[in-house]
Amino acid sequence: MIKSTSYRPLSLEDAIQIARSINVFAADANLQCEEIGDGNLNLVFRVYESGSEQATSDQSPQRIIVKQALPYAKVVGESWPLTLDRARIESEALLFQASLVPQLVPKVFKIDNELALTVMEDLSDHVIMRKGLIEGKQYPLFAEHIAEFMARTLFFSSDLGMNQQEKKRRVEQFTNPELCKITEDLIFDDPYTDSPNNNCDAAIRDELTKLWDDKVLHLEVALLREKFLTQTQALLHGDLHTGSIFITETSTKVIDPEFAYYGPMGFDIGAVIANLLLNAAGQQYWCGDEQTRQDYRRYLLNTVRDIWNRFEAKFRVLWDEHLVDRLAATDGYQDMYIDRLLQDVIGYAGCKMIRRIVGLAHVADIDSIPDPQVKERAQRIALTIGKKLVKINRRVHSIDEVIATCEYGFKGVHV
Repeated sequence: MIKSTSYRPLSLEDAIQIARSINVFAADANLQCEEIGDGNLNLVFRVYESGSEQATSDQSPQRIIVKQALPYAKVVGESWPLTLDRARIESEALLFQASLVPQLVPKVFKIDNELALTVMEDLSDHVIMRKGLIEGKQYPLFAEHIAEFMARTLFFSSDLGMNQQEKKRRVEQFTNPELCKITEDLIFDDPYTDSPNNNCDAAIRDELTKLWDDKVLHLEVALLREKFLTQTQALLHGDLHTGSIFITETSTKVIDPEFAYYGPMGFDIGAVIANLLLNAAGQQYWCGDEQTRQDYRRYLLNTVRDIWNRFEAKFRVLWDEHLVDRLAATDGYQDMYIDRLLQDVIGYAGCKMIRRIVGLAHVADIDSIPDPQVKERAQRIALTIGKKLVKINRRVHSIDEVIATCEYGFKGVHV
């Protein structure tokens, strides 16, 4: 673990000086810098050559991002301290991902563990996927891209695709207890008890109290939490939602793996699916008429189906061609593994959906809906689907069962 002795929060001028040190700008370039928000945990600066700020048609190194970890969560303040070592974890995860899928992650120019920073390519020519989905955009290559990202990064960081002793050393390298604690509390604990971290609208307070009393649900969450705590199956991104993906119609870039750690594969895949379903619930408002809403939800559900089917196909090919564990080639084992993985995916997707409605941090897909009644219906739809997915996860054997559950949830909630 890196313990910095020279750490200080960067200023705009600091970011410019760092940008000059990486040899991507001309020595006499007139550099400008702006701070851009990325959430709750970091300082993020965009540095660009004067005159290039509008030139977003390519990924020129005339614009770069300087990202620095803060020693606390901005959403709470200095009373919630966080380790700076997560910057090392993020940068090393990015480098690992780039070794497998370089086209799907931003290029890294510089890492400085003392300052807890990473310098990487700017993606101004992309949009945050969450924003694009809220606007009703469709991304025909996304399912293929994200399935490729997850299949390769998960397989080749697991005991299936790498030497088991080397994998154990990787587990140590990516031990991330502080950020895992955030996940463990906000996703697997707080929503199911009267926690001060919960953030639930008064209109759906009845749903929160139902969550506290639902012992059948609690059992399933406890089993999923047990896997999150104990199963070092593969190196996860750890926070793979549509706010961590930059996208265009032809390109996908996965960013922000600071929550990376070794855990159950289904957590990453479930996170992607959950965020598509949360957006589908939010289309209660963002699509103005019923036919458009049905069509866009159908697109999102087809994307969910395609992500799983493409992931499964790619993962099986990697297994057949690159397996390093002799015993895992036993007839029937691959099918059982994939079946259990799908069940994990569905359970974690449900947990993610529940958390984003009643927990500390919501999603703009639903939280920014200005009509209170429509927002309430979207929230109840998301909770209905999320709870159902958690409860059925150990019985699911097909992604089509999941799609049917979601379709029923979209139709069955009335406010």
